[in-house]
Amino acid sequence: MDQVTCTICGSPAQPPQWRCECGGPLDLPDIPADAIRELPPSTARDPGLWRYRDCIPVDADIATGLSLGEGKTPLLDAGAELPGASIKVDYLFPTLSFKDRGAVVLVASALQRGADALVADSSGNAGSAIAAYAARAGLPCTVFVPERTSAGKQRQIRAYGAALRLVPGDRTATTEAAIDAVGATGAMYASHIYDPYFLQGTKTYAFELWEQLDTGPEALILPVGNGTLLLGAARGFRELHAAGLIDRPPAVIGVQSERCAPLARAWAAGATQPAQIEALPTVAEGIAIPRPPRGAQILAAVRASGGCIVEVPEEAVAPAQAELAGRGLFVEPTAALTWGAALLARSHPSVADIKEPGEGWARARELAAHSVVVPLCGSGLKSK
Repeated sequence: MDQVTCTICGSPAQPPQWRCECGGPLDLPDIPADAIRELPPSTARDPGLWRYRDCIPVDADIATGLSLGEGKTPLLDAGAELPGASIKVDYLFPTLSFKDRGAVVLVASALQRGADALVADSSGNAGSAIAAYAARAGLPCTVFVPERTSAGKQRQIRAYGAALRLVPGDRTATTEAAIDAVGATGAMYASHIYDPYFLQGTKTYAFELWEQLDTGPEALILPVGNGTLLLGAARGFRELHAAGLIDRPPAVIGVQSERCAPLARAWAAGATQPAQIEALPTVAEGIAIPRPPRGAQILAAVRASGGCIVEVPEEAVAPAQAELAGRGLFVEPTAALTWGAALLARSHPSVADIKEPGEGWARARELAAHSVVVPLCGSGLKSK
């Protein structure tokens, strides 16, 4: 923790700080290039996330003791209709979402830091993942979620033995309730948003793609609410590039719902901070974040990649879900909205009548024209 610094003012932080005194989120330094160059082939160790253990700054024995076999999700060719596009089936994790990547690392680091209880907040998937690994670790866990969170995610969190707290209002109100509970109880704030160790897990998305493709793709289409996958992937590809293992990091196309698009609106305006918006209800609950705490970091990462951030209309969700189901892939609405962005960028017949709102779509179509990877981040079973 002595290397944790603020992403805004650069000040160092120490436990039990979970954010800087200036309010900024915390981050860890990149892994040295020599360690990245020594990443083992997938055949050298276990096939999951922990074959990258030397590039994840937590105690490997603690972490592998918590493991549920997470990692190395399939990469599928999207076929002749969408040449050069690939689908990363990133809901094939123990809790049925990609959030297991970050949760196992976060909880392992919590044990190292001496936590005896956890408090988390989530729109559903991160709460499920943290509750599962807290159960593995024997740590009491309380998870705060918006009261409109899907019933399936609520049942899953309770099933792991976590105490579930439903919060009226938007996702920001849920975060504020969790922070109040941390102050009142002294529990560790196991925040997938603020805790920098979560991003150390999600960066393995980049490592896996590097292995599966023998290089990096030209572009990534990624959902972005709090940006945990986007920032983790950007970090992973940055580390690979610094180690000389890829020619350049891929361009990132960030995807938001048109009903909650503070980052896409900021992108269109050329701003460096999220736009102030009034969010509307959206079926893409996983990225319905009106005020993302790492918003400035997300915008900077996308800009550095040469990418863009776009809004996707709600009416793209149903045809995208149906198109994926026709491939044998059953996803929740947030994942379908991300796939809808890929279909719109490639002018797929299933979304031919849908007009892309906002700025950035010309750039998105240009970037997605060749080698592009799209993750499916949550199972359709999560939204029932």
